[in-house]
Amino acid sequence: MADAEEKNNSCGTICLKYLLFVFNLLFWLAGGAVMAVGIWTLVDKSDYISLLSSSTYMVAAFILIGAGAVVMFTGMLGCCATIREQRGLLIVFFVLLLLIFLLEITAGILAYVYYQECFPLCYQLNAELRADLKERMVENYQKPGQEHITRAVDKLQQDLKCCGSNSSADWRDGSWIQTFADKRLVPDSCCKTPTERCGLRDHPSNIYKVEGGCISKLEDFILQHLLILGSVGLGIAFIQIVGMIFTCCLYRSLKEEIY
Repeated sequence: MADAEEKNNSCGTICLKYLLFVFNLLFWLAGGAVMAVGIWTLVDKSDYISLLSSSTYMVAAFILIGAGAVVMFTGMLGCCATIREQRGLLIVFFVLLLLIFLLEITAGILAYVYYQECFPLCYQLNAELRADLKERMVENYQKPGQEHITRAVDKLQQDLKCCGSNSSADWRDGSWIQTFADKRLVPDSCCKTPTERCGLRDHPSNIYKVEGGCISKLEDFILQHLLILGSVGLGIAFIQIVGMIFTCCLYRSLKEEIY
């Protein structure tokens, strides 16, 4: 009878080990995905970020990289604890999972509270962002020493299929139209089919005339990616809860085997 009970306990422990190992593998992959998004934001979207005066998006990218590294480390620690069946490592792993989970919940609550407090000022902040982006585009485009701005503007307008910060009319103001336009009404990157001096015509059949301009497109782009990140965060949080349950069960099973 005792042998049968011991055998059942061993089988249960083995099953828990495999389940926890699969969880840690998924958790490690999730951390890698979060880190990859942060690196992708810095590398591929660095041109977009350079057009914004605020460093918020750059900081957010570094936070994603840091969070991904912590999650990957936690996943590796969980794998080691599971394979070696060390209860001390399981406790450390459980505590790290709990801390990460609590940080995610806290960040979500703070983001919601901040959004509610910010809501009356959102229009004002949005207007400031629009004005700042417009100034950076029309005042620095094709200016010597501002080649990174020129590349960023061209990439932004072609990738998001837009023209100007608020509209194509933005290009009628500023130093670009007076100094570097060479009779063009808009930069060539505004054209649907960019060619040399295609910006001489600003008819909707030739250029991207989007209501709200590039700033609206950029906001939509950011919101879409925030939605994806939020969904990934919820998925990771759910996986963590499952992982904490498996960790507790394995810890208890190992304890029973010892006694």
